[in-house]
Amino acid sequence: MDKFGISQSAARIEDVRFLTGGGRYVDDIAPEDALHGAVLRSDVAHGDITGLDTSAAAAMPGVALVLTGEDLAAAGVRMDMQATVLANRDGSRAAGPKRPLLAQGRVRFVGEPIAMVFADTLAQARDAVEAIALEIDDLPAKIDPVPGGATLHPEAEDNVAFDWACGDEAAVEAAFAAAAHRVGLVVEDNRIIVNSMEPRGCYAEVTEGRLHLAHNGQGVWAMKGQLCRNLGLSPEEVRVTNPDVGGGFGMKAMAYPEYFVVAHAARVLGRPCRWMSDRGEAMLSDNAGRDLVSDVELAFDEDLRLVGFRADVLSNLGAYNSQFAQAIQTNLAMKVMTGVYDVQHAYMRVRGIYTNTTQVDAYRGAGRPEAIYTLERAMDHAARTLGVDPWELRKRCFIAPDQMPYAAPSGETYDVGEFARVLDRAAAESDRAGFAARKAASAAQGRLRGQGLCYYIEAILGDPSEGAKMVFEADGTVTLYVGTQSNGQGHETVFMQVLHEMTGIPPERIRIVQGDSDLIAKGGGTGGSRSVTVQSQATRAMVDVAIAAFAPFLAERMGVDPAQVTFEDGSFRAEGSNVVMTMIEAAEAARAAGETALLTHEAEATLPGRSFPNGAHVCEVEIDPETGVVAVDRYTVVDDFGVLINPRLAEGQVHGGVVQGIGQAITEHVVYDADGQLLTASFMDYGMPRADDVPMIAFYTEPVPSKNNVLGMKGCGEAGTVGALAAVANAVQDAVWDLGLRKVDMPFTPARVWEMLSDRAHAAE
Repeated sequence: MDKFGISQSAARIEDVRFLTGGGRYVDDIAPEDALHGAVLRSDVAHGDITGLDTSAAAAMPGVALVLTGEDLAAAGVRMDMQATVLANRDGSRAAGPKRPLLAQGRVRFVGEPIAMVFADTLAQARDAVEAIALEIDDLPAKIDPVPGGATLHPEAEDNVAFDWACGDEAAVEAAFAAAAHRVGLVVEDNRIIVNSMEPRGCYAEVTEGRLHLAHNGQGVWAMKGQLCRNLGLSPEEVRVTNPDVGGGFGMKAMAYPEYFVVAHAARVLGRPCRWMSDRGEAMLSDNAGRDLVSDVELAFDEDLRLVGFRADVLSNLGAYNSQFAQAIQTNLAMKVMTGVYDVQHAYMRVRGIYTNTTQVDAYRGAGRPEAIYTLERAMDHAARTLGVDPWELRKRCFIAPDQMPYAAPSGETYDVGEFARVLDRAAAESDRAGFAARKAASAAQGRLRGQGLCYYIEAILGDPSEGAKMVFEADGTVTLYVGTQSNGQGHETVFMQVLHEMTGIPPERIRIVQGDSDLIAKGGGTGGSRSVTVQSQATRAMVDVAIAAFAPFLAERMGVDPAQVTFEDGSFRAEGSNVVMTMIEAAEAARAAGETALLTHEAEATLPGRSFPNGAHVCEVEIDPETGVVAVDRYTVVDDFGVLINPRLAEGQVHGGVVQGIGQAITEHVVYDADGQLLTASFMDYGMPRADDVPMIAFYTEPVPSKNNVLGMKGCGEAGTVGALAAVANAVQDAVWDLGLRKVDMPFTPARVWEMLSDRAHAAE
């Protein structure tokens, strides 16, 4: 309607609060009298617990409670954590070993929680943890994510958690047998640590017999259900809230052991209890991301069109099944396994392997970046191997606009897409024509320059249903209750824009409420780039309900039939009546007339299908052969996000995602030694990307509105990372291809790149 409406680059409303110290993060709002929790964690990757004596710790000053796995079990707490378990490709059930809240009898990764202490101060709790007598007999550690090795769980033969597949294997075999060209590549996708700005944390309290858990998660309803399950409580006895959250990235979407133990302690003691992870704990115990090896093959006909795709993937799950890992590494990867390419025959096999490392789960768009990274690395490698321009090969294989809607081999149906148009825009905006001159200029300075392309597509949605509720308050403001959960993305601003656009309600009169299971009956939280798309549809449905409800009431005052009442440009009006009322004025009139039912409106909406954001990332790197330093010199993104609610926020999301991708590609890398000790457990050892690692990122949109939602949106939360990994890696590959190097893998740290170039130079001597 104006500069705060849909498609306007409005500044984030919530930033004023965040930047002036007004944020309400979980550690800020925990009760002042809450006991502090500290966790005893295993310092051994694999071993039997032969001694655990907490008596000295329990007797220390300020200590109120020490809990072990035996204590929880004796109190009737259900010890196993919830996890997703798939069906194997032969129809059998995948391995489902129990992951205990606190270790029972055996530990399986460094950082696994064994006991938890609650004391008056954090220092007292930490001192007491040091006083716990723990004895562990070491067992052989399994680190490599391949079948075999020391057994972690008797339920998992050869440590294979699952053996899953999708696609038509026989048809793919036939396509490969008849293909004119076959190209294969083994692609390694290194493990990364989350490192959200705000580490995980929670507090719990019991008020009037009800348990309240506040944690910095990505939604409240799944956590509430698990608390009821594990603590034996009814839904009426539990309230879960999410305050402000400083970064989630999928890692905070699932439950963790500490939350249950803190909640149990608060019930036992009748006092509030709190716990916050420190950075070292986070690196050891937060669910990590990536860590896959994919053996991928592509088959082409005589015209170099893609006729077959197959991949055999080994995925490191860590020590246990976590809440989503089995599904994340299979179903989400499957949805984009052939990307934007017209290929009818595809087959993917994924095997999850248990190792003595921390769990891998949803993180940075898990599933989609892995699949796109593998596919786009393989496409780029095929083009170079076959002597074809990588851009041209992609164009030959694109799904054409007149093929839409397109039934992909994954079972997904793409509603719209004009991929060649987006790629042409990327070529222009990145100045592809000037690359040769830039490459020559780099060579003149003794440096190697490469250009890398990634064309990605996402399948976004998660839970397709969401609800919205609007309440007109007595002070003239409006409260919008939403079922999603901001983790710093700017949801408050976006949802204000949506409601303002649809109703004309001034943004300064709108308040957004989220993350409270008492105030909002249900919701899907945030994840999978779903929030703005599904929540906006729910808000649209709710506004329609409100308009229909107000019409009969206003018709009486206007002296017209209810069917004549319309709502346009933020006001109710009817032909033949001089009465014009805004929605807030209509609510005030209803309040004055005692029509309180008109002060609250709610609705649910379910989207009919996914939307498919897509786009092209073009990266140029410059490599110094003397030092192995890889510098990202230019970076251009052209995205098709459909209709954008707030272009500025979308650009910020993409910038952040690209930086994450650059981080994994060049600086970030998790390293365990042979005994399962994490060697990259601090920022001294783990290379987070910094400002001087990142160039200015040029961002453009080439929208093709989705047909699967009324507003034409496609989602954008994870797009930056999905495209960045392969763009950077393909740029490095391009830079060294002429030297005879045919396989490069992330991370491209100076030491690894220098070694790679040095080994090649020695081999050529």
